[in-house]
Amino acid sequence: MIAILDGYVDEPSCLGVPPYIAPYPRYIAGMLEDLKIKWIYVTVDEFRKNPTILQKADKIIVIAGIAVPGKYLGGKPLSLKELKEIYPEKDKILVGPITLEVEDLPNYEVIKFPFEHELYERLGGVVRDRTRNFVNRFSVLGAKVVKQHPDYPYVICEIETYKGCYWGRCSFCIERIHKISMRDPHAVIREIKALYDHGVRYFRLGNQTDFFTYMADFRYDIPKPNPEFMMNFHRAIWKNCPKIKMLHLDNVNPKTIAEYPEESKEIIKTIVIYQSPGNIAAFGLESADEGVIRKNSLLATPDEVMFAIELMNRYGRYVGHNGLPCFLPGINFVFGLKGETKETFEKNYEFLLNLIERDLLVRRVNLRQVKVFPFTPMAEIGDKLVKKHKKYFKKFKEMIRKNFDRIMLEKVVPRGRLLRDLRIEIQGKISFGRQLATYPLLVGIYGEFERNTFVDARVIDYGMRSVSAVPRIDINRAKLYQIEIVPGIGKKTAGKILASKPINYEKLRKIVGEDKAEILREYFIVPS
Repeated sequence: MIAILDGYVDEPSCLGVPPYIAPYPRYIAGMLEDLKIKWIYVTVDEFRKNPTILQKADKIIVIAGIAVPGKYLGGKPLSLKELKEIYPEKDKILVGPITLEVEDLPNYEVIKFPFEHELYERLGGVVRDRTRNFVNRFSVLGAKVVKQHPDYPYVICEIETYKGCYWGRCSFCIERIHKISMRDPHAVIREIKALYDHGVRYFRLGNQTDFFTYMADFRYDIPKPNPEFMMNFHRAIWKNCPKIKMLHLDNVNPKTIAEYPEESKEIIKTIVIYQSPGNIAAFGLESADEGVIRKNSLLATPDEVMFAIELMNRYGRYVGHNGLPCFLPGINFVFGLKGETKETFEKNYEFLLNLIERDLLVRRVNLRQVKVFPFTPMAEIGDKLVKKHKKYFKKFKEMIRKNFDRIMLEKVVPRGRLLRDLRIEIQGKISFGRQLATYPLLVGIYGEFERNTFVDARVIDYGMRSVSAVPRIDINRAKLYQIEIVPGIGKKTAGKILASKPINYEKLRKIVGEDKAEILREYFIVPS
């Protein structure tokens, strides 16, 4: 028996940290199914709780690699130190982005990333297709692996549409290792249908560098998007899987939108119609400094990114059924790139403040320091500028959190906004939950709720990158601290309400007055 140990991945074009599951476990499980080899799937968090769980495995295939480091609520990625301590006596194969950093590791057979073709051969298979369509059969055969995920059925399946980047020149990015290779759309839909048939209801079309250029016309320097294909592709997904609860995407290149505004406009409208609200397109601005853009061969200029943000706002900022705008951009910045100076931070800051001045919405701003890989042009200077500008980065981050993030959050989810389907992940007097979504908003909910409970709640306050909310429950079930936190109510009024339970609206109106009764009816369910 072979064990698949999922140590989680995070790449520029793929996320596999819970509640996400990357495509790689499915591909590997499908290979093992195809070769009639028994297998089990275990996440690294399960392994930490029970290190004997893989005792009976003859071989372990470990998936790991955080190429784009972040903060994770749903799971803790496998570290290099932990890798070395996993069953030294057993045969192990290491795959994933971590192999871009690790040349050799004791007691491991290291298969370089991307690994699929070579792994299949090592397992005894014969490779006849060197394109990304090679994984199509395995993605369906291995779809049932999701049922072994500890978060099932609350998992978001990352779906690969293609690999590679048509630009492929950015100084820091690992996507340069992939040649552009599209997966057959019919095969992608078969994969989604297979996962759907196994009970999955949450999907992200995320494992590509620019969703707008899936099946685009690559005869141009900047591939020309195909709006008609996109419309038909989305219709086919819903025809085959009519009860999907979440369909989102990840990366969109703002250069594509700037170069082809009419085609992009039609695709944006398709996404607003056929994908779920709360959707985010991650835009790789990386830097608003033209000098940094040139020295690192970045693709989009600040003006082009601003144009893309404006166009997406035009059609995507309207609020959907779950309380969030339908489709907004997210902005990625990378610091420590070649040519960076103190002025770079100032230009980045000005770009973000300009968004507020123009009343444009973005759902997230991701600030990260460059992670240097040896095969990229950034290896020439390494992390020299990261260290040199450490104080600038710290100050910039503080300024953004203070002067931008909170202001933008208040625009995106104003006080009183009802957020639906918040899945509780951390239980406590204040429970923490998120919608199952791409880049979900963290919500602190006043109330004790069990993990995997779904709650609706109204926004009452803001952190730097999160919000606080009151659960929309029957007021007769509410506790003092849940009532008193509602804006305009307070402890004294909440005490009167508690002392008068059970209550209906007429009784509530007599106790607190009509104005406060109306406020409370907004936040709680008040019997008539």
